[in-house]
Amino acid sequence: MPYRSSQCAEYPPHRTHDHDRHPSRYAAAASLPGMREKRSGYTFAHGGRQVRFGPVVFWIAVGTVTLLGIWSAATATYFAFRDDVLTRLIARQADMQYAYEDRIAELRSRVDRTTSRQLIDQEQFERKLDEIMRRQTVLESRASALSAISEVSVTGSIKGSARKAGNDADAGSSRSEKPSPINDTTTFEALPDRGAPLDFRQPANARAKPVPLMNVTGEDNRLLQLKSSLDRVESRQIAELSSIADGMDSRLHRMRGVFSDLGLSVAKMATATLYPGTGGPYVPVKLRSDSDPFERQLYRVNLTRAQIDRLDRALALVPYRKPVVGELEFTSGFGVRVDPFVGRPAMHTGLDFRATAGNPVRTTANGKVISANWTGGYGRMVEVDHGNGLSTRYGHLSEIDVKIGQTVKAGQVIGEVGSTGRSTGPHLHYETRIDGEAVDPQKFLRAGTRLNNG
Repeated sequence: MPYRSSQCAEYPPHRTHDHDRHPSRYAAAASLPGMREKRSGYTFAHGGRQVRFGPVVFWIAVGTVTLLGIWSAATATYFAFRDDVLTRLIARQADMQYAYEDRIAELRSRVDRTTSRQLIDQEQFERKLDEIMRRQTVLESRASALSAISEVSVTGSIKGSARKAGNDADAGSSRSEKPSPINDTTTFEALPDRGAPLDFRQPANARAKPVPLMNVTGEDNRLLQLKSSLDRVESRQIAELSSIADGMDSRLHRMRGVFSDLGLSVAKMATATLYPGTGGPYVPVKLRSDSDPFERQLYRVNLTRAQIDRLDRALALVPYRKPVVGELEFTSGFGVRVDPFVGRPAMHTGLDFRATAGNPVRTTANGKVISANWTGGYGRMVEVDHGNGLSTRYGHLSEIDVKIGQTVKAGQVIGEVGSTGRSTGPHLHYETRIDGEAVDPQKFLRAGTRLNNG
């Protein structure tokens, strides 16, 4: 739209001759104040019409048009590139979301791994603890088995007693602290505290302490300590069982030696032995193929123990014990001697033991009294039948404390030392007979000594 300034529009172009013609007009017009105000605006002419704007309105209009142009351009640009912008924004938001999800998944995976490790560690700890508990149960059952071996057996021949001080060649057997008046058979003893619970048999420094399942510092060390403690207990048990097995083997060998020395049949003596008040179904003993060394050793000990029990029953009928208390002192041996009354050689069918009148006389084996009265030169005499052709006689007694037909046990008092019959003073005349024939009693006494002393 063409426009011209107000000065040019109000006053047409002048010519030089007009200045020369009317110089006073231009001077007057220039001097008018109103003319200066009209010359500061803008006039737009179009089609012969003129529109005059002030400078403020003009610039407002120009600014508005400019802003509208910018807004139109921005709007057009937005609509033109809106899809790309939205796509990029959505893609960026998706990338951020995926990144957060990946981070969350990674953290969750770490938590899961940590939890899994904790669960695995807990399971391993519980498995180890269960293994230790099972092992402790096994060791306690072994301790019970060891205690049962040393407790009183059915026959009462294997008795528990306190272990004597010092080392013994036969660790599993020894004589009781109080010697039997007749030096009875060697007895097996229970080890100290063997029947107590397993934890109380351990040394104080090796005793297991309760371990909680969780939140324990150094739990592996505690488990190792428990395992080491159980290892020590197991080693002691194996050593103890081996000692018992060796002692039983030694005793079994000595017991068989007694029968061999005396010329007696083990099978015959054992067959004649009665088992009062026993019975039950026959269940053979079997050893599992997967048995550990302790179980195999225990199986061997049980078999040996059964054989010892069988021989003990047979030995209960063998008169190898002493008939009087204290040290034996012979005043006359078995065999040919000078008779003290006639002064001529004569056969002495027994042993004379020096003893004080009134001392108790004890039977040397289980049996049944077949004579208990005055018998010729024996004076007051007691004869006991032990079965299998074995019998013993006790002469010159001052008192008789049993009756004919009475059953007696080894070590039972049957009378008192005296000087009745053909006797020169208080003593005990003792005989052992096999099938009615007198044999040297020292043969039986020596076998008993070897059996007792090992």
